[in-house]
Amino acid sequence: MSVAVMPLPGRSPLPFDPTMAPAERSRLLVAAFPEALREVLTTGHLEHRPRFGDNGFEGLQETWFPPATLSARQAAMARRMLSELEDSILAPAEPDRLLGRVLALLSHFPAKGLTPDVEQLVAMDWVEDLGEFPVWAIDAAARAWRRTKKWRPSIAEMRALCEEACARERVLAQRLRAIAGACQGEVIPVRRME
Repeated sequence: MSVAVMPLPGRSPLPFDPTMAPAERSRLLVAAFPEALREVLTTGHLEHRPRFGDNGFEGLQETWFPPATLSARQAAMARRMLSELEDSILAPAEPDRLLGRVLALLSHFPAKGLTPDVEQLVAMDWVEDLGEFPVWAIDAAARAWRRTKKWRPSIAEMRALCEEACARERVLAQRLRAIAGACQGEVIPVRRME
């Protein structure tokens, strides 16, 4: 039996400008994907289910599923684009760069009564707690906080801003993961990309 093998399209760096509006940034990123992969991303479907927590109804949970018919080639494209996305755009910040960013941010909002040694330990906690985010998302969060707040941020507040900054890229990565896993029989729930 003979099977025609089509090579994957050549590798090209993904376009990304963190200063763009999230919707435009996401649109340009997806536009750089091979056409067959873009088609899969647009033909997937969303399911809505109620979500309940300790306090009752917490809203609807949206789960994205790839289309039922996927080729091994499309799954391979998804794996490659996911790898590129995670290795570049979503790559975690280097600890030294992150530490510098955190120390700079905290110096805008000095804490009274902390010794320099304690301030350094606090900054190291921030590095640990923000280390999963890409540097551009951390920079955007720090910029947003400096420009809109009068008080020192908490780690939880900065994490929320970082999550918001890279939400679209993370959802796209989840969708690519779901496409790659669909050919292997895995079911991976994915949030909606707003």
